[in-house]
Amino acid sequence: MSSQDNSGIPLAHAPDGIGYKLLELPPELLALLESDDPPVLKLESSAVSAVVKHGGQTWGLRQKNTSNALILLAPAPASSSPEESSAPAAQPGQTELKAISTIHDSVELVPDTTGETAKPLARGKWHEKFAKTR
Repeated sequence: MSSQDNSGIPLAHAPDGIGYKLLELPPELLALLESDDPPVLKLESSAVSAVVKHGGQTWGLRQKNTSNALILLAPAPASSSPEESSAPAAQPGQTELKAISTIHDSVELVPDTTGETAKPLARGKWHEKFAKTR
């Protein structure tokens, strides 16, 4: 039998009220942004969606939904009393994790080689009805 107390890391649900969106960048754009001289990007609107432009390159913004939610965690000093946290009691000086947001979709930048913003695909009646309530 082990004499070591391994109670784990306390985890509390503590949404911070900020609406987070994850942005998925194409590798070539990420390399440009991480360079010593990052470019200035322009965000422009079009009739169908938004586009990001740099020089002669254009990327369309597309929302991607996922069935696998991403949970954003942030470290926080452990609560001093059990009433302040829904997590199990922490040891003095221990840090706990707080789940500050759950993300179900992200924004993807898709290269736009035509110079025009791509039109959304027709996905059928069920998708149209579902999208209206979302």
